[in-house]
Amino acid sequence: MLRFLLLFLVAQAVLFGVEILQPVQQAIILPWTGLLADISGWLMSFFDGNVQTYGKVIRSEVNGFAVSIEPGCNGVEAMIVLLAAILAFPAPWSHKLKGLFWGFIAIQGLNLLRIISLFYLGQWSKELFDWAHLYIWQALIMLDALVVFLIWIRYLPEEDKHDEPPAPDTTGLEVAV
Repeated sequence: MLRFLLLFLVAQAVLFGVEILQPVQQAIILPWTGLLADISGWLMSFFDGNVQTYGKVIRSEVNGFAVSIEPGCNGVEAMIVLLAAILAFPAPWSHKLKGLFWGFIAIQGLNLLRIISLFYLGQWSKELFDWAHLYIWQALIMLDALVVFLIWIRYLPEEDKHDEPPAPDTTGLEVAV
């Protein structure tokens, strides 16, 4: 357990340190954030034709309300926490990759729901938008990462029993009385 905790903390420190580097922000984080805005706008276009996106901004053509998806609101931090946890946990690499794939789907799927709900909530009430944005959704995204990790652990294969020495055969032993 101590090994896991230390690896988890070191992995987080390294990954968060890499994430804040300007070249990483420019090459990965900002394009990803813009893609999230585009996907959110595309999903909303199925039921609202008055939504437009440009860069990381989603805007209503009806009332001009807009949200800008900023770092910390793009699901990257929750993925870093999940990545660090899965990397630190002793498991086969094939299972780690499966966990990261499904974790990415779960976290980013919930993040899309978050972005869309906040976009409409902000048009209705600025106070509720701020509260939901800062307290409810931040906690739910991190909780999603935790739940994915716990489910991933639950479905890990059992340890290989062939590594243990065979138990001595006690059949046929006679005891002298």
